[in-house]
Formats: sequence, C-alpha cells, structure tokens
Amino acid sequence: MPENTPTDPTGEETSNEPAPGNSRWPRPTFETLVWRGLRLRCPRCGQGKLFCGIIKMNGACPHCHFKFERPPGFYLGSTYINYGLTAWITTAAFMIGRFRFNIPGSTLVWPLAAFCLIFPTLFFRHARSLWLVLDCQFDSSVLNEDPERQEMQD
Repeated sequence: MPENTPTDPTGEETSNEPAPGNSRWPRPTFETLVWRGLRLRCPRCGQGKLFCGIIKMNGACPHCHFKFERPPGFYLGSTYINYGLTAWITTAAFMIGRFRFNIPGSTLVWPLAAFCLIFPTLFFRHARSLWLVLDCQFDSSVLNEDPERQEMQD
C-alpha cells in the first residue's frame, strides 16, 4: 500500500481518483459504504461532505462530483430508517427499564417521549446518508454515473 493512501476502518484503501484506464470509480464494499454514510461522506469517494450546514445537503460531491440531489421524494425513505431506529431504541429502553430495573411505566413515559422528539432530529442527517448508501448498494449503476455525461444530456 502506498505511504499516503488513506484507508478506512475496514482496511480498504480509499481511492482519490478513478482506476487508471477506467472512467468508473471502484465499487466500495457494503461495509465501506456504511462507514462513509456514518461519517456523512460521499459514498463514491469517501472524501466529500454530504452536508454544507446542519440540514442543507450539498448538491454534489466537491471531490468526485457524485450527485447527491435526487428526484423529489427520494429521501422520504430515510424517515423509515429514522423511525425504525427510534422505535427500536425506545422499545428496548422501555422493556429494560420496566422489566429489568422495575421502573414504573409512568416514570419511563416522559423521558422516552422526550427521546422520541430529540433523537430523530439529531439522527436526521445520518438517516439520509444511510438511505443514500442503501441506494448505492442496491442500484449498481448509481456509483458509476458520469456527471460530465449527464450535463451533456441535460
């Protein structure tokens, strides 16, 4: 491995450029995509930031020009990730608090209700990022989109 080549926790080298003689970027493993999603980085190169503010997403990766913009309603799916994780954590916390520590249900309701309001707000960016990761994983053509070719077609 070259001295200055960055790696991610899965041990895979992160590529700064497409493979020589190939206009397509190397396909990252699912673990690499998830790691990039959790770090709020571009799923293709792992370098560019997905967000330019607290809520505002960049239109494209500043490094590899991968388009983050999707058709209206695309990121609606991220609410499933956000809601699912919130429901799972809330249910697990209630069960553990109620049955392991014998805390009355009426005592658990208010802290868990507050959690249900705060957590989805804080997890919003990660849910969107993970939804984009899932799109990249299950639609193999997404990571190979060439922004220059798309601009010519538009």
